[in-house]
Amino acid sequence: MKKTLVQLIAFILLVLTANASVIAQNSQALAVNGPASASPFAAFSQAGLTSLSNLPEADTFTFINPRRILNEAAPRLMSEKELAEMRAAFDQAKQFAGIDPTKVDYIVLATRFRKPSAELTFMPPEFMIVASGEFSADSLLVLARAASGGKLRDETYGAKTLSLLTIDAIAGEAEKNPVLKSFSEVAIVSLSPSTIAFGTTAYLKAAVDAAAGNGRISPESLASLLRDPNALISFAGSPLTSFSKSIGLLGTEANARAPRCDSKFGDFYAAITMDATNFMLRGAMNADNPDTAKIINSLISGLLRQATSSVPDITAQSVFKALTVTAQENELVLRADIPQQMVMDFIKEKMKPKKQEAVTESTPQVKKPAVRRRTRRGTRP
Repeated sequence: MKKTLVQLIAFILLVLTANASVIAQNSQALAVNGPASASPFAAFSQAGLTSLSNLPEADTFTFINPRRILNEAAPRLMSEKELAEMRAAFDQAKQFAGIDPTKVDYIVLATRFRKPSAELTFMPPEFMIVASGEFSADSLLVLARAASGGKLRDETYGAKTLSLLTIDAIAGEAEKNPVLKSFSEVAIVSLSPSTIAFGTTAYLKAAVDAAAGNGRISPESLASLLRDPNALISFAGSPLTSFSKSIGLLGTEANARAPRCDSKFGDFYAAITMDATNFMLRGAMNADNPDTAKIINSLISGLLRQATSSVPDITAQSVFKALTVTAQENELVLRADIPQQMVMDFIKEKMKPKKQEAVTESTPQVKKPAVRRRTRRGTRP
């Protein structure tokens, strides 16, 4: 099972990191701020969509579709034996925890940046991980409580009960470094019978508020995140706006300030999906105007050419060569199709056991002492 999990992680890392860029099929279909497709949520379950719609707003989102990854992508990358081992492990997880990973609708990692405090102190971002699917959130909470060894403590917020956990190691360091204070405590809460959330306490309270109808994710953000609801993994966010918020350009917690720049520059969307033969990356980044798009395109194209010639790994070279970057109107769009066979070969190569060099003990040669030859002297008559 350990080998199986490593293979799944290797697959995800390959499509996330070996291809450092995110790409798009065309600017009209993948415009970050433009209209989404006519039916952006057509392939997503109504229960999953409702659950996502009840989440709080965030500055960046990562969406993972375990159903497609485990039921469609994994079988293409694993042998029958490995699949059998994975499914057996999932059966055990279902018996023990009441959750089948192949029936999880989504896992979302959300982060949001905070405005500086009244003391003008930089506030680190908050995070939240949400999972929803065919499982009992309350049962998972019971297991979490048992696993904590009694360290979880309850706090009522609204109509929900948050289970809080203080991380002692971080709490000790936070006394020296106040920036770590927000990470010294995490919480877990059941947002619905089939949705559970884990993260920083303040963000989970915002999730409880959102479930009650306050401060929910905007339709635009949700449409961007689920632009391709069949994606294995997708990303969306506004990094520059987040940065502006964290350093006070948009005001502080004690001093409101109007935005200084309404540009959507840097807003992005990215997705990893697949067809019968390829894993595909699609995405787009807002460049504010056509001139900026061309400038950034020229810069990235040059960096890609340099990377292709300098990276020794053949697989990485193939990926860089498959990557296309174009400037279209106000956007920078990218595209790459990665053959599934290439991914399989990559995983197999990484999973091969390292060959241990045979250690041979060489017997030191003993030098024989030189034999002195005695020469007989002739006798004189």
